[in-house]
Amino acid sequence: MPTSEFALIDRYFAAQRRQRPDVALGIGDDCALLIPPTGQHLAVTIDTLVADVHFFANADPANLGHKALAVNLSDLAAMGATPAWATLALTLPAADENWLQEFCRGLFTLANRYDVQLIGGDTTHGSTMVITLQAHGFTPPGLALRRTGAQPEDGIYVTGTPGDAGLALAAAFGNVVIAPEYRDYFQQRLERPEPRITQGLALRGIASAAIDISDGLAQDLGHILECSGVGARLDVERLPLSPALAASLDREAAWRTALVSGDDYELCFTVSPDRAALLTAVAAAWDCRCTGIGVITGEPGLQLCRADGSTFPLEQSGYDHFG
Repeated sequence: MPTSEFALIDRYFAAQRRQRPDVALGIGDDCALLIPPTGQHLAVTIDTLVADVHFFANADPANLGHKALAVNLSDLAAMGATPAWATLALTLPAADENWLQEFCRGLFTLANRYDVQLIGGDTTHGSTMVITLQAHGFTPPGLALRRTGAQPEDGIYVTGTPGDAGLALAAAFGNVVIAPEYRDYFQQRLERPEPRITQGLALRGIASAAIDISDGLAQDLGHILECSGVGARLDVERLPLSPALAASLDREAAWRTALVSGDDYELCFTVSPDRAALLTAVAAAWDCRCTGIGVITGEPGLQLCRADGSTFPLEQSGYDHFG
């Protein structure tokens, strides 16, 4: 068992394999020294995960290490940024050696996939486990994806199958029963989200606006609408449901789950009609679905419609951290 904060850092965090050439000095001093690439914008994001708020305190530590980084990489993906560096602040009730080893395994396995180097952070003792991770990436000037560019007649698209993580969470609270053959799938979708880095980079110069789905598709799409000063009409029957979700809920409950559930970390984005063919071409190589679900309108507000034109009611739009 490490006997001090410094021994803990040296053993579990400083001895990582990933060493990027743009890191002049990494873990071990008061600050990291970095070499940002010439002519690139630096994209920075940060997320905090609190035990029994954002994850169960007894969650698998390897999954937790993966997710702590994945949620930040998802933000970089939504901006079309190439990942580079990360910092980590951990508040731990105890320095459990087995927990730390597994947490780092999950964290660094994902970091190595996307060439991310951990360059520093902090460890403290506290009564509640808190994981704060900051990620840094690069975008060429003028090519970052933002929430402000959606225009009337742009198509609205989403990657993957929203709603899966939300159903897993509902099952964890006993609000729904999942068939045994789907449990591993849903748990994987909740605990090990896949950041859509490949998709975000491919959308540079194609998407007019983008956001990642962390608080629910309807709510996060609403942020694009508000920032762009537009509205949207979304066809709920075009929502891409996974076979597992479609088999677990009736049709309207599945639509609601796909619209309001957080923790999906898929991308929602808009594309002008003249670039739709280009999107189709690049999306053909993706390892996830890309589905058109609606259109941007000039009239403010989000309209949810069935195929017959009738309105689909939605009482809740998504997760509220203070709700």
